Amino acid sequence: MVAVALLGAITHQTLATWATVGTRPSSFFGRFRSVSSARFADAVVVLYAISILLGGIIYLYFRVDIRPELERAGHWPALGFFDLKEHFAAIGFALLPAYWVCWRRPRADEPAQTRTMLTSILAFVIWWGFLTGHVVNNIRGFGA
Repeated sequence: MVAVALLGAITHQTLATWATVGTRPSSFFGRFRSVSSARFADAVVVLYAISILLGGIIYLYFRVDIRPELERAGHWPALGFFDLKEHFAAIGFALLPAYWVCWRRPRADEPAQTRTMLTSILAFVIWWGFLTGHVVNNIRGFGA
């Protein structure tokens, strides 16, 4: 549930930051822009930290029970993507302070490129982790 909430918050914020300012309010992206993107920053930081914590708790089970079976079965590409997921998650965690500072009090006179890029990088990391986790889970099967 934490991952789904994080996915929703970062996706909404990313779409809102990429929408142009002159977007019609009745359009799909216009509705995203109507909610302040800065309101999502605190939620993204907290949910990301909780996701990292919960992921760290279940990581031992993956490393000891699941990964050896996937190695024996020769699922090297999936394991490679999962290793990338770990690295991306660490990079995303390291970016959280800069992300939070950029969104803390965005001023109208500041250029939005930094916020947009940091949000986009975090969105990529979060979506990569979500999709990779599901693929690896589906290869082995939940609870098998």
